[in-house]
Amino acid sequence: MDLELRHLRVLCTIADSGSVGRAAAVLGASQPATSTQLRRIERNLGAPLFERTASGVVPTCFGVEVLAAAREVLARIDGLGRLPGEGPPPVRQQEVRLLATTTSILPGLLGRARQQRPDLLFTVSTVHRCSDVVELLELEKADAAIAVDYPGLELRHSQAVAHRGIATEPAFVALPAGHQLGHRAEIALAELAEETWLLAPDDGAGWPAVFHRACAAAGFSAARVQEFRDGRLELQDMIAAGLGISIVRGTTRPLGEVVVRPLTGTPIGVRHVLLWRTAAMGGEIVEALFGAATAAYRDLLAGRCYGSTSDAI
Repeated sequence: MDLELRHLRVLCTIADSGSVGRAAAVLGASQPATSTQLRRIERNLGAPLFERTASGVVPTCFGVEVLAAAREVLARIDGLGRLPGEGPPPVRQQEVRLLATTTSILPGLLGRARQQRPDLLFTVSTVHRCSDVVELLELEKADAAIAVDYPGLELRHSQAVAHRGIATEPAFVALPAGHQLGHRAEIALAELAEETWLLAPDDGAGWPAVFHRACAAAGFSAARVQEFRDGRLELQDMIAAGLGISIVRGTTRPLGEVVVRPLTGTPIGVRHVLLWRTAAMGGEIVEALFGAATAAYRDLLAGRCYGSTSDAI
């Protein structure tokens, strides 16, 4: 099968819609026919272009490359009918004011979203407290946000704001490489009762109460706790120097003389959340952001494409 322009338009429509079914509706075709066409295109190219998720589809790394080429070809074809010197038609960009707490998902999300939706102009601001994220959305000072909360302590907001969970990951522990438990495949939280803990400050979503509740459930109270406000690199330097240990997210990539191990039984979980103002964000934009965020998280787990170092909780 030779690829034709109509095939490229199908791929771009699927990517923009975030779903084969929604793309079929836009194209005026049936979902089975669109799915069959996608499979034929993927078979012709020799690799999957989209990953299927519970909420739709997101481009694979190969798919991102193919989509970028497809959009370039279609843009060139669309420009053939214009007079010389007329230039391409102006692209009407919609500004999306995006907030983010300290999260490793953000670079991958933006990389994908900008490729898939060149009509969106992202301005990004970072905040520490997740409760501030909700407040800024409620005050209409932002359009969307990436934040975290904890199972059983979900972020609260009014009906003017909506949210979707991107992924829930287990909390791990970061230890000096020479720690006596560092060789373990996993470590029980109770075995760390006598340690000095370096903990991030109150994040407005339940931390560090979540940590202390998990310690209580494990049968101890953390006696030596130090609040640590610096960045992730400084935190790992402190841990490597033997000055304490820390709870970190499961996607954390250890640096230097630091090891990261899972906690037995997953006593602490962290949920990544996409929030948006319903009056500011249409369904297609939400789906594009959600798809980009879930793909960015999967790539962090796999350590490929848009991977980056994660953060302390």
